Amino acid sequence: MLAEIAAANAAFAVIKTAISNGREIADVAGKVGEYVNATESLRRKADKKKRRTGSADLEEFMHLEKLKQQEEELKQLMIYTGRPGLWHDWIRFQAQARKQRMLEAAARKKQIKQLIETLTISIILIVGFFGLALIVWWAFYLKSL
Repeated sequence: MLAEIAAANAAFAVIKTAISNGREIADVAGKVGEYVNATESLRRKADKKKRRTGSADLEEFMHLEKLKQQEEELKQLMIYTGRPGLWHDWIRFQAQARKQRMLEAAARKKQIKQLIETLTISIILIVGFFGLALIVWWAFYLKSL
């Protein structure tokens, strides 16, 4: 969790410094992506912890509040220093990227499930084959006595 907080804060500092030095949002697009990935990861972990324990720590809550303030600053930067409609396009892009990540996660889970099923069936077939081979060997062994 601390890694995500540090990554989000570092990325936001770079974004803010670059914008205040007159650079475009597009010039720091990579850092904006890092910031968004870190904040989303942090939110997922906090939500997972809330569901598991039923409450969130004050420290986590305060970090999430700080991230909300940073996102508001980022919104203002995009609105006032970016092209018209940049913020709304950014929101749409985030929604599409989030959906894509969810689809990729679901596909990975499906692949893992299929792999486990395939391995289970393979192990059952191998054990069954060796069991059958053992029975046939035992039958021939008893017949030869």
